[in-house]
Amino acid sequence: MIKFTNVFKAFPKGGLALKDVSFHIAKGEFAFLTGHSGAGKSTVLKLVFAEERPTSGEVRVSGFNVSDLPTRAIPMLRRRLGIVFQDFRLLEDRMAAENVAFALEVTGARRATIPARVMRVLTQVGLAAKAQAYPRELSGGEQQRVAIARALVNEPTVLLADEPTGNLDERATRGVFQLLRDINASGTAVVMATHDLDLVRQAPYRVIELQEGAVVFDSAVDEPRGQAAPTT
Repeated sequence: MIKFTNVFKAFPKGGLALKDVSFHIAKGEFAFLTGHSGAGKSTVLKLVFAEERPTSGEVRVSGFNVSDLPTRAIPMLRRRLGIVFQDFRLLEDRMAAENVAFALEVTGARRATIPARVMRVLTQVGLAAKAQAYPRELSGGEQQRVAIARALVNEPTVLLADEPTGNLDERATRGVFQLLRDINASGTAVVMATHDLDLVRQAPYRVIELQEGAVVFDSAVDEPRGQAAPTT
């Protein structure tokens, strides 16, 4: 599903963001990316969805080679991915259902199919009753659930979550994390960047720790956590 091989990423003014990073995340796996702020977690995710390209090395995602992916092919890659951010990134002038529908509209979904698909994912995240609410009328946890519904509506094979609980209180954090676990249990691979070690300890999922751009620990290699990684 996701394979990094000897990946380096340098920024003109920021130096090396990633240093010789290699790992393979299998179909249906749940993996945490951990590390302090600036360790390289977000850079890894940006390489996965081709917002950035590696300086050297190879990044493969769902059959695409991101390293030399033509710009015109990036939308095809992203249709296989769902992406959730810390700051929700909802359209403030659109209701919850409209925010989710927008993800279908931009990918050319048949208009007649959109309402049913939107309600299915809003029901999945427990927000069917808030379909007509604007973001300002929702709590932080509810806004993040709308963002997750938007990420799921195109039925991705991989869900990327960049600090998805970073702006949430403890109760909302538990709810969003359980939702991500449920999504993974249904067969979607989940890669969650977080610095919340309490969350990491709650489940026997794989942990890939970054420090100053390098992988310093990978539980799939260094210390099995009681759960074998799924095979591809």
